[in-house]
Amino acid sequence: MNGPYQGPQVLEITANAGVVQARQLVRALAQECRLSLVDQTKLITAASELARNTLIYGGGGTMTAAVIEDRGRRGVRLNFVDQGPGIPDVDLALTDGWTSGNGMGLGLSGSKRLVDDFVLDTVPGQGTTVTITKWGR
Repeated sequence: MNGPYQGPQVLEITANAGVVQARQLVRALAQECRLSLVDQTKLITAASELARNTLIYGGGGTMTAAVIEDRGRRGVRLNFVDQGPGIPDVDLALTDGWTSGNGMGLGLSGSKRLVDDFVLDTVPGQGTTVTITKWGR
Protein backbone atom coordinates (compact mmCIF):
# COMPACT_ATOMS: atom_id res chain seq x y z
CA MET A 1 0.00 0.00 0.00
CA ASN A 2 1.53 3.31 -1.05
CA GLY A 3 0.88 6.43 0.96
CA PRO A 4 -2.06 7.11 3.21
CA TYR A 5 -5.10 4.91 3.04
CA GLN A 6 -7.80 6.22 0.69
CA GLY A 7 -11.43 5.17 1.18
CA PRO A 8 -13.07 1.83 1.92
CA GLN A 9 -11.64 -1.25 0.29
CA VAL A 10 -13.67 -4.37 -0.49
CA LEU A 11 -12.08 -7.82 -0.58
CA GLU A 12 -13.76 -10.95 -1.85
CA ILE A 13 -13.41 -13.86 0.58
CA THR A 14 -14.11 -16.90 -1.56
CA ALA A 15 -10.99 -18.99 -0.85
CA ASN A 16 -8.21 -19.25 1.73
CA ALA A 17 -6.24 -16.66 -0.25
CA GLY A 18 -8.97 -14.14 0.60
CA VAL A 19 -8.44 -14.79 4.31
CA VAL A 20 -4.70 -14.12 3.87
CA GLN A 21 -5.39 -10.94 1.89
CA ALA A 22 -7.81 -9.79 4.59
CA ARG A 23 -5.11 -10.18 7.26
CA GLN A 24 -2.59 -8.28 5.14
CA LEU A 25 -4.98 -5.39 4.49
CA VAL A 26 -6.02 -5.19 8.15
CA ARG A 27 -2.36 -5.09 9.23
CA ALA A 28 -1.65 -2.22 6.81
CA LEU A 29 -4.67 -0.25 8.00
CA ALA A 30 -3.88 -0.87 11.67
CA GLN A 31 -0.37 0.47 11.08
CA GLU A 32 -1.79 3.45 9.18
CA CYS A 33 -3.91 4.27 12.25
CA ARG A 34 -0.85 3.82 14.48
CA LEU A 35 -2.49 1.14 16.59
CA SER A 36 -0.16 -0.31 19.19
CA LEU A 37 1.40 -3.67 18.33
CA VAL A 38 -0.90 -5.36 20.86
CA ASP A 39 -4.00 -3.71 19.32
CA GLN A 40 -2.80 -4.57 15.81
CA THR A 41 -2.49 -8.21 16.85
CA LYS A 42 -5.96 -8.21 18.45
CA LEU A 43 -7.58 -6.69 15.34
CA ILE A 44 -5.75 -9.00 12.92
CA THR A 45 -6.70 -12.04 15.02
CA ALA A 46 -10.38 -11.04 15.14
CA ALA A 47 -10.37 -10.27 11.41
CA SER A 48 -8.77 -13.63 10.62
CA GLU A 49 -11.42 -15.49 12.62
CA LEU A 50 -14.29 -13.53 11.04
CA ALA A 51 -12.88 -13.89 7.51
CA ARG A 52 -12.56 -17.64 8.06
CA ASN A 53 -16.16 -17.77 9.38
CA THR A 54 -17.30 -15.86 6.29
CA LEU A 55 -15.62 -18.44 4.08
CA ILE A 56 -16.45 -21.64 5.98
CA TYR A 57 -19.91 -20.99 7.39
CA GLY A 58 -21.16 -18.28 5.04
CA GLY A 59 -19.95 -19.92 1.86
CA GLY A 60 -17.83 -16.88 1.05
CA GLY A 61 -18.55 -13.19 1.06
CA THR A 62 -16.82 -9.85 1.41
CA MET A 63 -14.84 -7.79 3.87
CA THR A 64 -15.06 -4.03 3.60
CA ALA A 65 -12.27 -2.23 5.44
CA ALA A 66 -12.10 1.47 6.23
CA VAL A 67 -10.09 3.87 8.32
CA ILE A 68 -12.55 5.98 10.27
CA GLU A 69 -12.30 9.07 12.45
CA ASP A 70 -14.47 10.15 15.34
CA ARG A 71 -13.84 12.90 17.88
CA GLY A 72 -10.17 13.17 17.02
CA ARG A 73 -9.37 9.48 17.17
CA ARG A 74 -8.74 7.12 14.27
CA GLY A 75 -9.65 3.50 13.97
CA VAL A 76 -10.24 0.61 11.62
CA ARG A 77 -13.76 -0.61 10.86
CA LEU A 78 -14.26 -3.97 9.20
CA ASN A 79 -17.53 -5.26 7.82
CA PHE A 80 -17.87 -8.98 6.99
CA VAL A 81 -20.90 -9.94 4.89
CA ASP A 82 -22.07 -13.31 3.63
CA GLN A 83 -25.27 -14.68 2.12
CA GLY A 84 -24.98 -18.01 3.94
CA PRO A 85 -27.42 -19.82 6.21
CA GLY A 86 -27.20 -17.27 9.01
CA ILE A 87 -26.79 -18.10 12.69
CA PRO A 88 -29.85 -19.84 14.14
CA ASP A 89 -28.91 -19.28 17.81
CA VAL A 90 -27.00 -16.02 18.30
CA ASP A 91 -26.92 -16.35 22.10
CA LEU A 92 -25.29 -19.78 21.80
CA ALA A 93 -22.86 -18.57 19.13
CA LEU A 94 -21.76 -15.71 21.41
CA THR A 95 -21.27 -17.99 24.43
CA ASP A 96 -17.67 -18.16 25.66
CA GLY A 97 -16.10 -21.46 24.78
CA TRP A 98 -18.72 -22.46 22.23
CA THR A 99 -17.30 -23.59 18.92
CA SER A 100 -18.53 -25.53 15.97
CA GLY A 101 -15.19 -27.33 16.10
CA ASN A 102 -13.79 -26.03 12.82
CA GLY A 103 -12.43 -22.56 13.62
CA MET A 104 -9.41 -21.20 15.44
CA GLY A 105 -11.18 -21.73 18.73
CA LEU A 106 -11.90 -18.05 19.32
CA GLY A 107 -15.45 -18.11 18.09
CA LEU A 108 -17.53 -14.99 17.83
CA SER A 109 -17.27 -14.27 21.56
CA GLY A 110 -13.46 -14.30 21.38
CA SER A 111 -13.49 -11.98 18.39
CA LYS A 112 -15.87 -9.67 20.24
CA ARG A 113 -13.50 -9.44 23.21
CA LEU A 114 -10.58 -8.44 20.97
CA VAL A 115 -12.19 -5.31 19.52
CA ASP A 116 -13.78 -2.11 20.83
CA ASP A 117 -17.09 -2.34 18.95
CA PHE A 118 -18.82 -5.50 17.70
CA VAL A 119 -22.18 -5.67 15.92
CA LEU A 120 -23.70 -8.96 14.71
CA ASP A 121 -26.69 -8.97 12.38
CA THR A 122 -27.91 -12.33 11.16
CA VAL A 123 -31.10 -13.72 9.69
CA PRO A 124 -31.42 -17.50 9.31
CA GLY A 125 -31.56 -18.31 5.62
CA GLN A 126 -30.39 -14.83 4.58
CA GLY A 127 -26.82 -14.44 5.81
CA THR A 128 -24.73 -12.70 8.41
CA THR A 129 -23.05 -9.32 8.77
CA VAL A 130 -20.45 -8.68 11.46
CA THR A 131 -19.02 -5.19 11.91
CA ILE A 132 -16.02 -4.61 14.18
CA THR A 133 -14.04 -1.51 15.08
CA LYS A 134 -10.71 -1.08 16.84
CA TRP A 135 -9.81 2.46 17.93
CA GLY A 136 -6.35 3.93 18.30
CA ARG A 137 -5.46 5.52 21.59
